Amino acid sequence: MRSSSDINHNIWRLAWPMIISNLSVPILGLVDTAILGHLEDAQFLVAVAIGSSILSFLYWGFGFLRMGTTGFAAQAYGAEQHNRSRLIIGQSLILGLVLGLSVVCLSPMLLSVGLRLIVPPMGSGELAASYVQIRIFSAPAVLMNYAIIGWMIGHQNTRWPLIIMLFSNSINLALDFLLIVGLDMNSDGAAVATLIAEYSGCGLALYLLKRQLNRRPGSLDIQSLLRWQDYRELIVVNRHLFVRTLILLASFAFFTAQGAKQGEVIVAANVILIHLLTLTAFGMDGFAHAAEAMVGAAVGKKDGKLFLSVCYHSAFWSLVTALAFTLLFLIAGPAIIGLLTSIAAVKAAAIQYLPWLLVLPLISVWGYLFDGIFIGATQTAAMQTTMIYAATLVYLPTWYFGQYWGNHGLWFALIAFNAARGLFLGFCFYRFNQQQRWWRAAASND
Repeated sequence: MRSSSDINHNIWRLAWPMIISNLSVPILGLVDTAILGHLEDAQFLVAVAIGSSILSFLYWGFGFLRMGTTGFAAQAYGAEQHNRSRLIIGQSLILGLVLGLSVVCLSPMLLSVGLRLIVPPMGSGELAASYVQIRIFSAPAVLMNYAIIGWMIGHQNTRWPLIIMLFSNSINLALDFLLIVGLDMNSDGAAVATLIAEYSGCGLALYLLKRQLNRRPGSLDIQSLLRWQDYRELIVVNRHLFVRTLILLASFAFFTAQGAKQGEVIVAANVILIHLLTLTAFGMDGFAHAAEAMVGAAVGKKDGKLFLSVCYHSAFWSLVTALAFTLLFLIAGPAIIGLLTSIAAVKAAAIQYLPWLLVLPLISVWGYLFDGIFIGATQTAAMQTTMIYAATLVYLPTWYFGQYWGNHGLWFALIAFNAARGLFLGFCFYRFNQQQRWWRAAASND
């Protein structure tokens, strides 16, 4: 049994690179928002917001590749199963490549469905479609990168994912200024910049993965890569994560769509606040990622005391981080919004709905943390079930009865949704502890 100080040290060792890495993504999004928000017409900002929502279904919907790979890799790491570790990354890379190519092939249909679900304001539809059509070709790179980063986190190496993300985002940022400002490509420029950056990041990730594998013992069973039945365990866990993630993304897409019905000013203001919310989520996810790696290792070792200690210490640091974000928005929220847009109407609307953002980190933190614990333990069926309950029994009814409140009702529904996620997963955590379900084989996820 490790001491509390050792566990805290390991949590922070794993968390801080992921916090910086995670924060670089919404910060880049904020830079995009700031660049586009200072253009004369708000429709470019709206187009990127809608296009990004569609791509969230296509990219983040396959985020199970990152999460599932992390859980299995962490358990293999804890059990010192080196051959299995290589098999996991091989299978995940193949799945990522196949799914990415499938997304590219099906992109016309997927784009059509996306634009029907999220009805763009007048003038923004064509711009949003163009944005998606450009970025969609990065799907293979994005999904393979998910697998590599997931494997690295599972092996308690979070510094290389940080290097990959900073490298990719630096390229994206430089190209944003060149293409949007320098070449006046507007929203298409943002899409091209992201496309090039994502393939650059994938190239670096493959190189670093090869270096890490060369330093580790074990060998790869090529036959297992070719036998579809050997993918069953990975697919079962990923299936639950896929459904869970789609519901989560559908919930945020629904939020964007309902905001869009209230006009360009409201949807643009919501875009800014959602970017800030994403900032908090990705910051707190650093401790969730640490929990994934350490919980998975504890499950691989079948060390119950270490498992619970990791959970409690991760919860403490997650809550501290949530409080820090709340204080930041309380003190500097209006100033931050002013940096992101010079459009007076959008700025005023964003400040009007800012109080909701003060509450969300403290409410949402528990869902993020429990996600990390359940991913590390590969107990993904519970994540799927609780997400379904939170969306259908809490989120949609709260929105329906709160419609008379306008955009305030929409934000209240989002808070209720996040609260329900944390409460339902917390109940599952308690039941799993009572029943000692953490130590069951991953096949129990059927």
